Amino acid sequence: MKVCVDAMGGDHAPEWIVKGALQASYSGISIVLVGDENRIQKELKKLGGVPSNLEVVHAEESIGMGEAPAVAVRKKKNSSLRVGFKLIKEGKANALVSAGNSGAIMASALLTLRRIPGIERPAIATLVPTFKGHMVILDIGANVDCRADHLRQFAVVGAVFCQAVLHIPFPRIALLSNGEESSKGNALTREAHQLLKGSFLNYIGYVEGRDIFSGEVDVVVCDGFVGNIVLKLTEGLSRAFFGFMKNAVKGSLSAKIGYLFLRSSIRNLSQTFDYSEYGGAPLLGVDGVCLIAHGSSPPKAIKNAVLHAHELASQSLVERMKRNLQRLNSQFEQE
Repeated sequence: MKVCVDAMGGDHAPEWIVKGALQASYSGISIVLVGDENRIQKELKKLGGVPSNLEVVHAEESIGMGEAPAVAVRKKKNSSLRVGFKLIKEGKANALVSAGNSGAIMASALLTLRRIPGIERPAIATLVPTFKGHMVILDIGANVDCRADHLRQFAVVGAVFCQAVLHIPFPRIALLSNGEESSKGNALTREAHQLLKGSFLNYIGYVEGRDIFSGEVDVVVCDGFVGNIVLKLTEGLSRAFFGFMKNAVKGSLSAKIGYLFLRSSIRNLSQTFDYSEYGGAPLLGVDGVCLIAHGSSPPKAIKNAVLHAHELASQSLVERMKRNLQRLNSQFEQE
């Protein structure tokens, strides 16, 4: 089981990417660093050399963060992304992690790996903390315009991802809407609601934005426009919360004393909302495991993304999605 790492993708590539991959290799995972071999070897030399479970595959081109994804992917056939996905396609690797241009990652995955049968549009998923653990929300930005059937497909791949990562056998799935009543929502959510309520999935109906963190639902489905706003709002709110707390502690001596007693709990809470703890967001629906990491990912985030990708590949995530999509499509054909 090997994980490819795009060493040239990200704001701090290859330095931080190589360092994070090396940290992941200490767990025993086999890793393939793809990119400019000279630059990668230079970074590895700084860090003490190459362990036996880490190899380097040269790719003479790389795709910049600001390049037009579709054009760059087709033009740069020897980019670190294309070479990495080709290794998966040829069965020489089992997953890929990249902190590079997210549009280029998606375009390259679609061009090289193709879609899983039954999937029209892949979705990006992420884990979100709740009062009872974690839940999955998708799509968080891959598709800003969707049809109802796309949301149905997101529900299937989201449920399988939830089973694999959160180990919930029969995850509760909900559509994000502006109210819990079936009369609420827009044309898209109402049509998707009709498609999902008769499926074999554990679909529980609508969920409002204020209830996402309650822990009463395991998978929240929405289009990428709404999902990306929810994600960015959550990230901004968590930063603001800890900023407000920091300012409040400065206000008085009693607040500073109280902080000393709560410091450990606040640190744990901060880690809960730290994206580097999760590493990357999986692109679900392509015929292979692919994790998209934040462009400014520190080594810790890259390390965790590699570990996460290895876990998903080990659990045959893609094959399970194929089986569930086939089952769902058969059910709708019978109806």
